[in-house]
Amino acid sequence: MVAKKFQRQLPKKTSFVFKDPKNANEFYQYINKKYNLNNKDVGFNVPFKFENETLYLTYHEAEREDETLNLGVIATDLVIEKNTGTSLLQDAYTSRKGHWYIIISVHDNNVKNCLLDKHPMKSKVIQYLKDLKQEYLTTHNYEELLFTKKS
Repeated sequence: MVAKKFQRQLPKKTSFVFKDPKNANEFYQYINKKYNLNNKDVGFNVPFKFENETLYLTYHEAEREDETLNLGVIATDLVIEKNTGTSLLQDAYTSRKGHWYIIISVHDNNVKNCLLDKHPMKSKVIQYLKDLKQEYLTTHNYEELLFTKKS
């Protein structure tokens, strides 16, 4: 999807987006260990080899909040207010819960977005990112990545 449609402050680039159920900075640690970056330029134009070419991965983390209207609380508060003249539950009329997402873009040596429809590597890069996502979600000890074959 276009990242800017996902969140306004992101650049207008076609990106790979997925929900991140892990704690803060987990994806940073994963990328840092996977590509052996030693905490240098993690997340910005990270070079990796893919089908004998060097591609560059950049990621952003973004939060989206879900806001829910709590009708039961509102009804209860109206009854309390009618009987006592005081509204006690106004702060609970809505509830918010945030979800974090990872937004990844991949570019080739010519700074062309590999996720655009017209890019010849689009489908293979998307599969690579799906595999990357799966590896991230299933790996708990990122030190293990140092002992696996690098992509």
